[in-house]
Amino acid sequence: MEKTFENIDEYILLFPEEIQGKLKDLRSIIHSQASDIEEYIGYQMPAFRYKGKGLIYFAVYKKHIGLYPGAMGIKNFEQIFIERQYKFSKGAVQFPINERLPLNLIKEIVQFRMNDIEQKKS
Repeated sequence: MEKTFENIDEYILLFPEEIQGKLKDLRSIIHSQASDIEEYIGYQMPAFRYKGKGLIYFAVYKKHIGLYPGAMGIKNFEQIFIERQYKFSKGAVQFPINERLPLNLIKEIVQFRMNDIEQKKS
């Protein structure tokens, strides 16, 4: 049976300390972009909402941390992912678990997604 959790804190505690540090940094960089970003659990992953809309998800796997900013969030940064040799698909990018997280890039992805949400509201 798969482990379930009620909140992002419980999710983070499932992993070794080194990974917990990366997840806390990731969570922190997402929250630093706006005071009204909300946390929730979606698809059994840590997830974040902005202005009531899904902003971004993340999840830990054996060899990578997956970031799920949606199709437009991937498409907009595709060239950077190629240059930095990150594996990616239509809706996700994989950051190797044994490397530092690219926090500035993640910040840019979150800002892009927030702008995308703002544009769709008007």
